[in-house]
Amino acid sequence: MNDIDPSRRFSADAVRKLNASSSEDRPAVLNEMARQVATQLERDTLRPVMVSGMLRIMEFAVLLLSGLGLYLFYVGPLDVMFWHYCLVIAGGSLIAVTFMEFGECYQIAALMRPFATFSRIFLIWAATFALMALTGFALKVSGDFSRIMFGAWFVVGFAAIFFLRLVMAKMIRRWARNGRMERRAVIVGGGKAAEDLIRAVEQQPHNDIRICGIFDDRDDKRSPPVVAGYPKLGTISELIEFARIARIDLLIVSLPITAEQRVLQLLKKLWVLPVDIRLSAHSNALQFRPRAYSYIGSIPLLDIFDKPINDWDSVAKRAFDIVFSLIGIVLFSPIMIATAIAIKLDSKGPVLFKQKRHGFNNEVIEVYKFRSMYADQSDPTAKKTVTRNDPRVTRVGRFIRKTSIDELPQFFNALFGSLSLVGPRPHAVAAQSHNLLYAEVVDGYFARHKVKPGVTGWAQINGWRGEMDTNEKIRMRTEYDLYYIENWSLLFDLRILILTPFRLLNTENAY
Repeated sequence: MNDIDPSRRFSADAVRKLNASSSEDRPAVLNEMARQVATQLERDTLRPVMVSGMLRIMEFAVLLLSGLGLYLFYVGPLDVMFWHYCLVIAGGSLIAVTFMEFGECYQIAALMRPFATFSRIFLIWAATFALMALTGFALKVSGDFSRIMFGAWFVVGFAAIFFLRLVMAKMIRRWARNGRMERRAVIVGGGKAAEDLIRAVEQQPHNDIRICGIFDDRDDKRSPPVVAGYPKLGTISELIEFARIARIDLLIVSLPITAEQRVLQLLKKLWVLPVDIRLSAHSNALQFRPRAYSYIGSIPLLDIFDKPINDWDSVAKRAFDIVFSLIGIVLFSPIMIATAIAIKLDSKGPVLFKQKRHGFNNEVIEVYKFRSMYADQSDPTAKKTVTRNDPRVTRVGRFIRKTSIDELPQFFNALFGSLSLVGPRPHAVAAQSHNLLYAEVVDGYFARHKVKPGVTGWAQINGWRGEMDTNEKIRMRTEYDLYYIENWSLLFDLRILILTPFRLLNTENAY
């Protein structure tokens, strides 16, 4: 039985305060509890992406160093093929790590059970050597390399990787047991089904799930206020804000699959959150394909929604943003300097305009732009949309808005991390269409915020930029943004980035 540290749950006083609060005070009390969870996450928790990312680097280093060490032992540093060996060994190490990435060998579940992935890792390592041998044969250079040395590397490299994974598995289990590495989960739906699920989760060895509470729309008669020691914190509507603030990783819906209508109603509300959503399947007789399930130990969960750009993909996208932001800042620095001078000469006021917009997970961020309006007529909330021939826009402002030069300071947003280079464009927090907030126009609008917003995006290069003066334009922009989220890849980002300067030549909707 897995020992659950009581300190990882909410205190009885906190729950009593929540239950005793009035309807007006309740949201503030619940948000404070969520902030406690988020603060604890910042302070003392290892994230799975950090652990798996660290292991990738370590395995690449182990393979590289073991290969170079065997080369020095069998061949020697004075061999005329020194740099050829270095290139092949580094390339083989990188290919092996890449193959293991595609083989899902860096998932936490796989890392916790190294013997279960033994054959998969062996086949990947063998496939790496087969690819290197095939390449050497095709280039007619295989005879130039030592077969003994590469045979020894095959054995030593695999042994080193497997030993490293045994050590890592032991450390992950320890971190999961003492709460150093955990996934924050919320149970959606209470009653007997939730109790059975919680008991099953607690019985799993090396459990990395921290249940933060239960949310259910039903009253206390149908859904008890405490289930298996965990409090019912609120309704499904209250869960949305709680999950955002507490940075919940996983929502587990503990409803039977046969309750189709209720499950669909819940998912319609919850899908806007940037979390993994799973449907408990441990007590269902229905059987699906194995790939439809994920597991907490031996407990099967049906995969409903996955957090987009998760795990190692988020690290790769962040690296992409840093590299290309620096390139953009260097390339466009003459234009930015000239623009700053022109703004200063044209009208009084600061060069930069800062505006609060919705960012990742609906958090409010501050976005930089070159000031394009008269300083005393600027509209930080964007409550009044800029229209054609808007008198608030300066002469320089008309030009930089039409050419999108006013957006160039957002390269710094992307470099510092509040924006990504590519993603759904962030809208001002009070942006409206016909006196309605965008979220009131488009059902599921906040699903755009499941990823970081971008300096440019799929909607922008397809013509949906500039004034959002009709509800249809908002719907179309949202539709393109959601398509981007569902189909994201680094190549897709690169394609959007390359097309942006060409597509921005169409300035019909920019003024």
